[in-house]
Amino acid sequence: MPKISVCIPTYNRAHFLPYAIESVFAQTILDWELIVCDDGSQDGTPEIMQRYTDPRVRYVRHPRNVGKSNNMRSGYEVASGKYFIKFDDDDRLIPKFLEKTSEILDQNSAIDFVGTDHWIINSDNQRDLEQTDRNSQKWGRTELTEGIPRSLLEIVFVKQSFQVGATLFRMQALQDVDYMRPNIQNCEDNDLFVRLALDGKQGYYLPQRLMEYRVHPEQQGIDRAIPYLKDKLRYLENFQFTSELEQIRRSRLAETQLLLGLRLIEMGETKRGRELVQFGKSASVPKAYAGLALSLVPKSLRQTLLQRIRKVKA
Repeated sequence: MPKISVCIPTYNRAHFLPYAIESVFAQTILDWELIVCDDGSQDGTPEIMQRYTDPRVRYVRHPRNVGKSNNMRSGYEVASGKYFIKFDDDDRLIPKFLEKTSEILDQNSAIDFVGTDHWIINSDNQRDLEQTDRNSQKWGRTELTEGIPRSLLEIVFVKQSFQVGATLFRMQALQDVDYMRPNIQNCEDNDLFVRLALDGKQGYYLPQRLMEYRVHPEQQGIDRAIPYLKDKLRYLENFQFTSELEQIRRSRLAETQLLLGLRLIEMGETKRGRELVQFGKSASVPKAYAGLALSLVPKSLRQTLLQRIRKVKA
């Protein structure tokens, strides 16, 4: 049984996948297994995987697309390590990631997962220090000191400081909460951390940049925004807190309803869009009224009008 299971879910990323895989081979400890789970890729991914003959590498290929979280679960379900990490096919681990995070779990059995900070890189594998610093500050990692956070639920729900691809988990902790929920494509990582915190699990923050998170054009676009907002809505509806966090949850729920409603109106799903805008109008009354007014404009003109408004704002 390997000490650490590393899972890389992939889908049509043959141009980035080798970089992710090689970052595992570059680790300073060797006691790992690598599971690449392929969500029915239609590019050269199967041919790339034929290059890897190391017995520590396992390739789980789905003949057709099963969805992001289901693909992730397929890698988790065949993993046999004591510890587990999942990171995306366009990201990379720094060579000492597994060594430093597993050492903390080895030394303290009360800790269930260890998260680190990470670099931002571009399509050409270049680190962007300015963007990295902004990212660390945005998600509250600059405020965290090394060790066990005092209020884990606040940190993972409000600040969202832990990034799943930069976190090594104790497998037992993931099994206790049944890992990620099936059949969702976005916010599955936020959902996992909140469930771990609610289950009383203990996190540990290591303030070192031991992972590289890639930012590139494939991650943008309205075709990705709408599915993201729909899943974010489901994620926020999964919980109800008994503390002051409930007010924050409701505020974020209203904001998400409003944003999703505006997007749906833009794309012509007028009835559902208007409903969501009404539900979320407390987030911004001016935006809500603007969205309702937009819904009265002919569908063919909506995107053109919004593009002009966005250009003026820019």
